[in-house]
Amino acid sequence: MVAPNRQQRTLPSMSKGPPSVSALRRYEIVERILRRNIEKGQLPRGLVLLEGPIAEILQTSRAPVQRALQLLEADGLIHRFDGRGYLVGPPGCGAEALRTDIKALGLEIPHEAGAALLSRGSWMRIYETVETDVAACIVFGQFRLVEAELARHFSVSRTVVRDVLGRLQERGLVRKDQSSHWVAGPLTARSIKDHFALRGILEPPALVDAAPHLDRDRLARLHAQFRAAETIDTDDEDDSLEAFETLLVDTCVLTTPNNRLAQMICDNLLPVLAADRVLRQLGLPADRSAITEHRMIVELLLRDAVAAAAEMLSAHIAAAAGRSLAQMKIVAVIPEPAHLAPYLTREAS
Repeated sequence: MVAPNRQQRTLPSMSKGPPSVSALRRYEIVERILRRNIEKGQLPRGLVLLEGPIAEILQTSRAPVQRALQLLEADGLIHRFDGRGYLVGPPGCGAEALRTDIKALGLEIPHEAGAALLSRGSWMRIYETVETDVAACIVFGQFRLVEAELARHFSVSRTVVRDVLGRLQERGLVRKDQSSHWVAGPLTARSIKDHFALRGILEPPALVDAAPHLDRDRLARLHAQFRAAETIDTDDEDDSLEAFETLLVDTCVLTTPNNRLAQMICDNLLPVLAADRVLRQLGLPADRSAITEHRMIVELLLRDAVAAAAEMLSAHIAAAAGRSLAQMKIVAVIPEPAHLAPYLTREAS
């Protein structure tokens, strides 16, 4: 994995140079398509954008659509309102909500982007099922994923299976062991505590280093986004909170000019986000107080109180660690599933 320049850093992976569409993540492709249609007026000001219809048109799941909408909101192209979804246009533009079926407007989808989305359809068809199966077991130990069994279970090729496992690896849910076997887990309170401790060491100094390079307009939009989220409930609240954490780190921490430090932060944050995703999939709720912590960090940066913002980031990381560790205690009393997916094999401790 190669460290990027400051303008191009994103989580959960990073790239150097402007990537081709085929190299982009699914949410980045969706974001490009929506941005193009907004800028060309194909999606008119005031149009209500909902995740479901967009996902259906682009033949993807709602998760990449949600992340794309978060990025467009951060750039001021869309904004939240007192209703479901987003309105096209910047905050305060005074646009009335236009509830038109987006399918009737005819999204303009460049051929390369459409082909990239379709080429990933095979692995996307099974990805969410595999992710759910993996997330449900790793708190109970270490498990091996067998490529041949995965392919047989879902009636797909080994190439599709490797695409799925690669995506799971990018999200911090699986890894290759010393024998090049795919393994998942174990997710333990000790491992979570260690990753959060490293966050506390790495991220506040990176924020201080990044402060002179921050885009103040983007910061202001991010602040407005967090403030709106404090008062508006969403249908996918848990996913939104994970996206907000990623946006905060992308915008305020990974702008550090220290590429090596940025790489270490990204590598360490992946398992933290994966652990949080596992807890959500086990039915444990997210804590909305994190949004207020996000907003306060950005607010302090806007006031040029960099040292205070770094201290607030440290406090946020400590609070997030406490929340995750408290939920791990609940997980400890959950019985192990009686039946696991046939492609998962428990490994000896």
